Amino acid sequence: MASRVRDKKDPDIELFIKAGHDGENIGNCPFCQRFFMVLWLKGARFNVTTVDMKKRPEELKDLAPGSNPPFLLFNGELKTDVIKIEEFLEETLAPPKYPHLSPRYSDSFGAGSDIFAKFSAYIKNKCADSRGKFEKALLKELKRLDNYLKEPLLDEIDANSSAMLLVSKRKFLDGNELTMADCNLLPKLHIIKVAAKKYLNFEIPKEMFFVWRYLNNAYKRNEFSQTCPADEEIERAYADAAKNTQ
Repeated sequence: MASRVRDKKDPDIELFIKAGHDGENIGNCPFCQRFFMVLWLKGARFNVTTVDMKKRPEELKDLAPGSNPPFLLFNGELKTDVIKIEEFLEETLAPPKYPHLSPRYSDSFGAGSDIFAKFSAYIKNKCADSRGKFEKALLKELKRLDNYLKEPLLDEIDANSSAMLLVSKRKFLDGNELTMADCNLLPKLHIIKVAAKKYLNFEIPKEMFFVWRYLNNAYKRNEFSQTCPADEEIERAYADAAKNTQ
């Protein structure tokens, strides 16, 4: 459990996330990491409680019956719907005290949206003859993301300059600051990087320079690197799904 000191004006926020195999540390769950990142980026004061799914405490069964992490207590009110939690936090933790995290460009939310589905299909595939097809589909989506990260955003282009900017210099999907779009995509990319290498002998190609630049910039930010599960947690999570794929 991690905690931060609150003052009297801060809302009472507790985020419940999936625990790892030891029942205490951060487990593998991209949705849990997503909200951990959002709250950290908001600069909110909050507590984080890891939930051991193997022996879930009775008080949590009473708190959120039938619900799995992530879920949120906000001033005593339970929030369990993933999409609604994100919308609620963006509306409630708003300026001037908290920053907006919605991306400025709608395409930033869609960038990389199919990558995790293609990876999931690839790692669950049991037919050796189909492996190439699934790998090709994943590579196609990664290349689409690479192209998006390469293309300059409108606010990077200086209409008064005679020089044409051909390659974006931004660090993240929507600019040089992390947004909710990154909170959604980065945890999934990290899982792919770890699990695909372990079980599929697949790595994001080095020639996808902009995807790697994106990941490396993200790892420099505590909001991402400090909320990632350990590699072992990801490998354990995909051990059964990956059986007979190697």
